[in-house]
Amino acid sequence: MATAAEDPHLGSGPDEDDLSLSGGDYDSDSLLSDDSVLPDYTSECENGRLASTFYQACTRNEPVSLRKILERGVTKEEVMELDINNMNGLMVACCKGYLDVVYGLLNCPFIDINHQDNEGNTALMIASQAGHVSTVMYLLNYFPGIDTEVRDCRGFTALIKAAMTGRTDVMAALIMAGADIHAVDTTKGKCARDWARKTGRYDTLYRLHRLNLRPKAEQFCESYIPEWPDLKERVAKATAEKSPREKITQRLKNTFGFRFPRDPEDNGCLDHMVRITTSVHSPLVCTGCRPLCPTSPPEVGKRRLAVPELVEKHTEKALEESSVCHSDSSVSHIIPTIQSAESITATCCADSERRGSILSLASTKVASTFLPRSMARRNSVFPSGCIPQINISRPTEATPKKEKKKKKMDKGFLEPPKWKYKEIKDEKKKEKKKAEKEKEKAEKDKKESKKEKDKKKIKN
Repeated sequence: MATAAEDPHLGSGPDEDDLSLSGGDYDSDSLLSDDSVLPDYTSECENGRLASTFYQACTRNEPVSLRKILERGVTKEEVMELDINNMNGLMVACCKGYLDVVYGLLNCPFIDINHQDNEGNTALMIASQAGHVSTVMYLLNYFPGIDTEVRDCRGFTALIKAAMTGRTDVMAALIMAGADIHAVDTTKGKCARDWARKTGRYDTLYRLHRLNLRPKAEQFCESYIPEWPDLKERVAKATAEKSPREKITQRLKNTFGFRFPRDPEDNGCLDHMVRITTSVHSPLVCTGCRPLCPTSPPEVGKRRLAVPELVEKHTEKALEESSVCHSDSSVSHIIPTIQSAESITATCCADSERRGSILSLASTKVASTFLPRSMARRNSVFPSGCIPQINISRPTEATPKKEKKKKKMDKGFLEPPKWKYKEIKDEKKKEKKKAEKEKEKAEKDKKESKKEKDKKKIKN
């Protein structure tokens, strides 16, 4: 592995008195950034031929060829084929954002998810620095044994790389997956917050501040109650009878006050709507997206196990009938109060044609394989019971058009002046249009009279 002193392209890192961050010699630069000195070593598809090797299928973004190669079987040497930078096929796919290829590599044998290239980057670091949030979340949730605290030759972790490059969503995903927010690099001793401040990533700093204020996503917990605690108090305050003095004060504020745009209020109506629409109990959330552990919601700094790790530690029956906790991998039994997907499928609709759809079968399979029975329920996206029959009929009468209302000028505001030259100009335009209309009418009458004369001549 190369070090910062050996590689001339890495530089010595930023100094404390460095005032300019626009140059190319600060530590947030990387061989994977846009101003990279690394040549493009990936070869394009030659003469339209399909990829014949494992590495070519990954670098050319050919998931179909990759699936065929995996079906015929691969060796460890094929999977661990490296380029001049010591990067394997998975790392190149994460760098380029080939999400379908990353999906196909989930069940690939001999994959080392924590393999490091010449700079010490892993697949998670590369995807985090590139800003591919879907790839990062898939790696965290489905690749077992992934390490979020691996460091490169400068001592940067995936979280520090995401913070210094301004990848806000990636940074939030890493933190909620258990990445250490207080980890510092080995060269400058700065954490993710310090690097975000030094590189001017203020949106990232604000997101970190919000995550610290609310470190736990309680809406993903089974015990979450989708109610707004302040609703009764606010409704009572709004409907309370006001005194004449309060009415006059409110009217004066509405008349003379300035309305400036501002951010939504903390724990206000918008926050409550976001929580209840993304909660476990929300009918808007897909059944396939429900967590395996509703008793252990995501939390800042808490390491969450991947789905294969949960399947390996617990039996299929325990995953179906119980809720698995991520923190200590214990199983907490919950009394199922909601019908399972199988029972709903069998009893909700008598029409077998409407019940046997692809979406419903897929939903039932996902629910029975990955989800506890207590979490299986119907939803509008993947209906686990039946497809609702929808009849469309046209209205007999045409839709009435809305009449445009003339805007009334408010007396409280100044009206634009009516200039005399503009009035004369408008009058001339009106007269010109009137003269043109009269001329057209005269020509029309002349043509009609000429036609009548021709008809009389023909008759005579």
